[in-house]
Amino acid sequence: MHQPLLKSNEVGVFALGGLGEVGKNMYCVEYQDEIIIIDAGIMFPDEYLLGIDYVIPDYTYLVENQEKIKALFITHGHEDHIGGIPWLLRHVHIPKIYANGLAIGLIRNKMQEHKGLQYNLLEYFENDIIRFNTLSVGFFRTNHSIPDSFGVVVRSPEGNIVHTGDFKFDFTPTGPDAEYAKMARLGSKGTLLLMSDSTNAEVNVFTKSEADVSESIKDIFTKIEGRIIVATFASNVHRVQQLVEASIATHRKIAVFGRSMERTIEVGLDMGYINAPHGTFVGARALRHFNAHEITILCTGSQGEPFAALSRIANGTHRDIKIARGDTVIFSSSPIPGNQRSVSKTINQLFKREANVITHSPFTDTHTSGHAGNEELKLMLKLIKPKYFMPVHGEYRMLKIHAETGIACGVERGHEFVLDNGDVLALTRSSARVAGKVQAGNVYIDGKGIGDVGNVVLRDRKILSEDGLLSAIVTIDHDKKVMIGKPIIMSRGFVYMKDHTPLTNEISEMVAALVDESLQKNRYNAPQLKREITHLLIDHIYRKTERNPMILPVIQEV
Repeated sequence: MHQPLLKSNEVGVFALGGLGEVGKNMYCVEYQDEIIIIDAGIMFPDEYLLGIDYVIPDYTYLVENQEKIKALFITHGHEDHIGGIPWLLRHVHIPKIYANGLAIGLIRNKMQEHKGLQYNLLEYFENDIIRFNTLSVGFFRTNHSIPDSFGVVVRSPEGNIVHTGDFKFDFTPTGPDAEYAKMARLGSKGTLLLMSDSTNAEVNVFTKSEADVSESIKDIFTKIEGRIIVATFASNVHRVQQLVEASIATHRKIAVFGRSMERTIEVGLDMGYINAPHGTFVGARALRHFNAHEITILCTGSQGEPFAALSRIANGTHRDIKIARGDTVIFSSSPIPGNQRSVSKTINQLFKREANVITHSPFTDTHTSGHAGNEELKLMLKLIKPKYFMPVHGEYRMLKIHAETGIACGVERGHEFVLDNGDVLALTRSSARVAGKVQAGNVYIDGKGIGDVGNVVLRDRKILSEDGLLSAIVTIDHDKKVMIGKPIIMSRGFVYMKDHTPLTNEISEMVAALVDESLQKNRYNAPQLKREITHLLIDHIYRKTERNPMILPVIQEV
């Protein structure tokens, strides 16, 4: 943030990801020459982002100001909060990364896939206070759909800034209780700004307890006679443990498929978050030794991801698992917005293979059940008692609804701020203003080794996916005086050549005439000629076919 944006006594708060979207959470607090970063997540791509694996924030501002960065603090171990760490470390020097419990194990596991990156990972505990020159950071335990979830308190000379992390209020949790007393003490001492999870702001209920869900899962397992296949989020360790307990209670062995699920269970078992007697988990080859009613399969693919284990099971391409009559497939999560079509496709394929499919069970909504409903958001507001309020982690309507909830709970109108990524909120103990904007946006990642993919590449992929490609190959002599043979026309995804001979002959003749003219007038210039061929064919092909394939002229000199 350049000097004109913040006055010397103002604390700057801004998001590089997480506002107007569900994912790639990354929030920054800046005071004078110190920057504290909270979370470094990814977001999974929409359908139109062809070939993109995930989306990360634009780190430009942090690159330009990395001498100010003191530490990165992780609230919990979900991918939309830790998935961007390797990419952040490629661009920015982060002196220390602080996390707790399971998140430590998941980050270490993730970093094994990104060899050569240097990082300093430290564990914080709920009563720790991490001190810097003018800022300090404390923590409070919350409940979420993954163990060891925390809120973060950044203490500044102007007041406390509280970030809830992802949370819900669960009075019968599967792990430790949330630290309600600590939240209340924060409120009683005065909170300058609350940044609160907005994912479920539209849901006017109190989120169902994990204990209730656990009983529902066990009840469902007792009623199913055949093999059970459950697709769930690999990172939902609470849900995985509940499925393990239900399998043990119904005398089932568990086989795990999907790399991310295997990694999570490995970390969970090593760190004691997943508990099962020896022999509960079996390999794929061992399944043939058990009857159908003795098997549970845990797999990835609850969102219809094309290469996930469940999708391959559904389309019959999985190496080890083939759907058989009597199998029951349970989706333990509702489709995230944008994934409905791919989930529906997977479900239809499973029905075709005569599986029983459960999509609306008492434990279906795992994605949202980790997040507070509107009534719980009110409770957080009443406990923290903020002077200023900034809803985070949600699409715009969620942020807007949460802002109105804040006003209903005592935040003074005008003290709520519904912002976009990059907007800088400048705070003092007696004032708040939107001071300007830092660079923020999306960076598209295509594979672990390829890196950022620009908009031009995405545009080209979209054209190729919709209208295909047409290539005109021209050969001329090395003296650049004559064309050798006729131009060769090739099509990929545009038209089937044998069925469109008149069109391809016509295109070949047009290209030949253009090239001949260029050579005869001694004005041959390869780049210019390629542009002329492209412009000629674009207009002609659209008039003939009403399609816009990508045109790829090739000129070879022999």
